[in-house]
Amino acid sequence: MQPPRHRPRLTQAARPATFVVDAHDETGAHKPTPIAGEHPLTLYVDKREVLTMMTLGAAPEALAIGFLRNQRLVKSIEEIESVHVDWDVNAVAVKTRSGLADLEARTSKRTATTGCGQGTVFGDLMEDIESIRLPAGARLEEETLFGLLNSVRLHESIYKEAGAVHGCALAKGSEILVFVEDVGRHNAVDAIAGWMWLEGVDGADKVFYTTGRLTSEMVIKAAQMGIPFLVSRSGLTKMGHEIARTVGITLIGRAVNRRYLVFTGAERLVRAPAPAKA
Repeated sequence: MQPPRHRPRLTQAARPATFVVDAHDETGAHKPTPIAGEHPLTLYVDKREVLTMMTLGAAPEALAIGFLRNQRLVKSIEEIESVHVDWDVNAVAVKTRSGLADLEARTSKRTATTGCGQGTVFGDLMEDIESIRLPAGARLEEETLFGLLNSVRLHESIYKEAGAVHGCALAKGSEILVFVEDVGRHNAVDAIAGWMWLEGVDGADKVFYTTGRLTSEMVIKAAQMGIPFLVSRSGLTKMGHEIARTVGITLIGRAVNRRYLVFTGAERLVRAPAPAKA
């Protein structure tokens, strides 16, 4: 996919990912320790308040765009004129080109999800899900999956320094294209969705990795981003499994080192041939 012809005017208002606080270890010794940042960020669209998110603040502009994308409140990046983040008032203001029709009606019904930090999905959770078509011909080599898991393991992360965050990665093969961490995994997903729109990146040949469990929200968002492979080191929920079967996404959980479980879409995974017996 080519980069979009239109790119919104953006601030570059990332917050520090970690802050050092005083702590004492089990011996009573003083030990300055990094902790993850967490900030309220209220989203306004055309001067109308939508909701307040709790976020690490590492990619607030992409987070706002990705949230609007994954909630189906905007259909394309071209609809967005500008995104302005102001941490003095903990707000992100999105200005659209022609306004969003029926914004109040479209955001009036909320479903609180199981996302860390209490995710929110507007409207019917299953709206339009059956219309999503993922590429049936996409394939993932088993060794490529193992390479990706190793790349994630070696990736420098806020979690390694301070804990208390979830991480998500978008990869092509075993190469990580973008890695985002936030206090809620749904925020990390939205930030990657926003980055994909800003950079004109298509999801059809990509793999999405998350440290969090595979819930209905995670599956829906990955499917809406057009990504056929969703991988987690954690487990999954019943509704996540049901929706994955509906949309035909390849769902891989408990993926650590060279171990994994394929729950749906096993036909896309190309397993390495078993070693010949002596």
